Amino acid sequence: MNAPTHPAETLRAALAGLLDGLPPRQASQAVERLIANYRGATPTDAPILRDRADVAAYAAYRMPATFEAVRSALAAFAAAVPEWVPGGHLDVGGGTGAAAWAVSATWEGERPVTVLDWAEPALALGREIAAAKPALRDVRWQRSRIGAALTLESTDLVTVSYVLNELTAPDRTALVDAAADAAQAVVIVEPGTPDGYARVIEARDRLISAGFQVAAPCPHSAACPIEPGTDWCHFSARVSRSSLHRQVKGGSLPYEDEKFSYVAATRLPVTPAPSRVVRRPQIRKGQVLLDLCETDPSLRRATVTKRHGDLYKAARDADWGDAWPPAP
Repeated sequence: MNAPTHPAETLRAALAGLLDGLPPRQASQAVERLIANYRGATPTDAPILRDRADVAAYAAYRMPATFEAVRSALAAFAAAVPEWVPGGHLDVGGGTGAAAWAVSATWEGERPVTVLDWAEPALALGREIAAAKPALRDVRWQRSRIGAALTLESTDLVTVSYVLNELTAPDRTALVDAAADAAQAVVIVEPGTPDGYARVIEARDRLISAGFQVAAPCPHSAACPIEPGTDWCHFSARVSRSSLHRQVKGGSLPYEDEKFSYVAATRLPVTPAPSRVVRRPQIRKGQVLLDLCETDPSLRRATVTKRHGDLYKAARDADWGDAWPPAP
């Protein structure tokens, strides 16, 4: 029997061939514009993805990285609510559907899924790509203006990934409030930049005010212990690059690290991590340094040495973003 295909491999296979027939210069220009939009602060009242060329470049440039970032956030959330499986999923501003792929990779089985976006070319391409994955063949791809007038149907899980930076402040507020009204759980992912983190904190505060508890990454629902303007909370997801991905991104390495900030909050009973590794662990001779966000809330550097036995072995295997200590 053949081993099951890894979800990321299935996605990369589905993306192959998107740029066939598209002049390399046109693809490169679209990628450069998308980089400026997605990494900057560009509130807009029009879709960023304008046509098939834009969408093909977006899918090749961003979709694998968005998938891995959202899947990392969902994995941390799932660990905090281990008995729960979403019965329905609504992806707001989902474009070509990376978050729908990530949800399907996190929880087995099929569920009603709706992807909302205001760019019809993105929805069309998302539908085309999703045909490669049986669990996503019945996704509803719905065009909708993402803004103050948005109304969302009730569902179990709402995801909002790499969308808030496209919106004005009033539209961001309206979207987060609408998500809180519609869902049992809300997962928001933004670029791992100071501005992205600020948008995540803003959304986190609104969700808590609406009665949600933070499931991840924070081990608490109190105020973030990071002093504004001094640092920002973000994490990293390793993205394997296909030859297509390297061509579009102009890189030579077989991988890249996608930096992202996120919050996963819920109305469900939740068991957050005792603490979270918030920086890349530093492995030194006979010891591991772990920067932790703790329940207090507080930030603390823990030193784990060989005399800690099995905990030392676990610390050597710990990764940025992991819960600490690891579950037995």
